[in-house]
Amino acid sequence: MATSFFNPQLRLLNALRAGVKPVMTFLGLPSFRTAQIVAQTGVDGVIIDCEHGNINDDAMHSSTAAIAAMGVSPLVRLRMTHPDLIKRALDAGAHGIVVPMINTAEEARAVVAHAKFPPQGLRGQGSAFPAIAHGIDLPTYIKTANDTLITCVQIETKLGVENVDAICAVPGVDMIFIGPNDLALSVLGYVPAKGDEPEFIDAIEKIVAAARRHGKWVSRLSNNGALCKEHLKVFDTVALSYDIRAIQNWYTSELQVARSL
Repeated sequence: MATSFFNPQLRLLNALRAGVKPVMTFLGLPSFRTAQIVAQTGVDGVIIDCEHGNINDDAMHSSTAAIAAMGVSPLVRLRMTHPDLIKRALDAGAHGIVVPMINTAEEARAVVAHAKFPPQGLRGQGSAFPAIAHGIDLPTYIKTANDTLITCVQIETKLGVENVDAICAVPGVDMIFIGPNDLALSVLGYVPAKGDEPEFIDAIEKIVAAARRHGKWVSRLSNNGALCKEHLKVFDTVALSYDIRAIQNWYTSELQVARSL
């Protein structure tokens, strides 16, 4: 992602390029206000979860706008690799996409093709919204999008790990994201992983090594601040938990205090 164009609105991308270890989180609730609240906490990026979260197309649009307006980078995790979903996320103004369950280089190449404008890709143009979310005019957006949007693919299966080197070699893939729960299900047959299973550790190490070999950023989910701090010793960025889990954990913890004798 080498380009001379610098856009101060692209908080996550700029932090990654500077090597300052940005922190993201996941948004699963379909609320403009929740998006605002999460974005003002100090995170650098918010992944709007259209795969497992309760986020439809309308909520994705409003959340993207709300997060970008707070000076934070909205990314959209798609529910699958379909070109229309890539187009909708980017046309909403996402600063990047996160695509789950990528198992082959062919799948990665297809994602890149539909995330890039011609001549590098096949993406069509027809929306004014992305330029707004990037804080620039539309001609500048079209000219610079191919070099400033983050295309992130998730590796979270045995097959993905087997093909990780070929996936990481695909031009236009900028970041690899490890989904530890799905990876554990595929590799170990259960969740959550205890974290010390040799097969699980080996899979993560293979993914990180391949990403480094091909000059890709690499990221993962971290369940709490302590793990986040530990993971950032290895990873370029992490996603710190999830809005839904944060609410559940706070109420569970505080209710235990309130009801303790």
